[in-house]
Amino acid sequence: MSREAAVKRALAYFDDEDGYYKDLERCVAVPTECQEPERLPDLYRYLSDEMTPSFEALGYGCHIYDNPIAGQGPALLATRIENPSLPTVLGYGHGDVIRGYEGQWRDGLSPWAVTRDGDKVYGRGTADNKGQHLVHMAAIATILEERGSLGFNSKFMIETGEENGSKGLKDLVAAAKDDFAADVYFFSDGPRVDMTRPNITLGNRGSVNFDLSIDLRDGGHHSGNWGGLLANPGIILAHAIATIADARGKVLIDAWRPGPIPNSVRDCLKDIKRDGGANAPEIDTDWGEPGLTTAEKVYGWNTFEVLAFRTGNPDNPVNAIPPRARANCQLRYVVGIDPDGILPALRRHLDDNGFPMITIDDPPPGNDAVFAAARTDPDHPWAQWVRAAVTRTTGEMTVVNPNSGGSICNDIFQDVLELPIVCLPLSYSGCSQHAPNEHILWSLTREGMALVTGIYWDLGDPETAYRP
Repeated sequence: MSREAAVKRALAYFDDEDGYYKDLERCVAVPTECQEPERLPDLYRYLSDEMTPSFEALGYGCHIYDNPIAGQGPALLATRIENPSLPTVLGYGHGDVIRGYEGQWRDGLSPWAVTRDGDKVYGRGTADNKGQHLVHMAAIATILEERGSLGFNSKFMIETGEENGSKGLKDLVAAAKDDFAADVYFFSDGPRVDMTRPNITLGNRGSVNFDLSIDLRDGGHHSGNWGGLLANPGIILAHAIATIADARGKVLIDAWRPGPIPNSVRDCLKDIKRDGGANAPEIDTDWGEPGLTTAEKVYGWNTFEVLAFRTGNPDNPVNAIPPRARANCQLRYVVGIDPDGILPALRRHLDDNGFPMITIDDPPPGNDAVFAAARTDPDHPWAQWVRAAVTRTTGEMTVVNPNSGGSICNDIFQDVLELPIVCLPLSYSGCSQHAPNEHILWSLTREGMALVTGIYWDLGDPETAYRP
């Protein structure tokens, strides 16, 4: 009975053709597209038919919570308490996925079937997030087989609405706060920033999407007869956007600019090297906030993006001044920005710059997810403990990323449950997680199996256990 034996056992499960691959096949086959209302029964089915039996087989008690918002996905909490005096680790995964986009995958692949091609394993949810929380479940099973007990208390949440912005989840957790209470929070989601070595991530940027629109009149008017006499909404909206960010992407609204990057965060980012894998786009080094490193721009600062812009008829343009224009926009922001002040600050900015005619509207359904920023300080004991546990497996210093560039519901665990956050990403940024051809790298996931198993072993070993 040892750490090495546990890791060896976990890898044997992973390599067995009836092990991890079969479990992944079964989970991917459930089409849990949370953006499609008709898939709500499939969200429940994933929790009741796949997750509940798997956790119960490991000695967990399971409860499925209905979402307080009608039509939104439920959440499962699996609980195994071995001794009230031991620390409790809360895990997390999401069983919902982005739309499957059937018919758009390479070589006619189905998003609901797992297909291996060399080191790539395709299927919707393989990377985001079914494949990642299955690694945690398998690691826990391995520890129980090897040691007979975990040596700590474990709670594990599987939600089914993350791709919809985890709507209702904060209220759900707050209403059952005692059920979800724990000492620390540990999970896997998203990609590594550096494929060559593991990294832990301590939070996420927040995200808010909104539409900017201007509607000047009914119908278009001949650009020859009316050009120079009628205001063009596309031009007005373009100039308004130019006051929000300059020509190189620097954010210009003062309330949207965070304070100085904390020294602990800046020190961690010195070790971050972006690696998007094969076919990743080339970084535009002169884009974004001047004076920051590439890592600081993504993980330590805020970014404003125009995701879509429409005026007139782009598919079939005509010689007419369009009556209206609309842009779908997004702000990604770090800890230190008041989320409730983001849109009011934008309204004041537009008014002060002569654009009162532009309205700020809700984005279209499916693009309306809202996440708050969250971050655990890199010096926190939980962050340092997990970093050391990963290093014990790899033999090299583990990279610490203060927060991811993307967004997830970490604020619930930070603000409602008051837990320190550590994420161990098991994917990579070229995984196509929100597009056709989503996949994991088999070799990277196998390494993740060893890493997660090592962490759970150390949590229950008196010689290495974390004691908050």
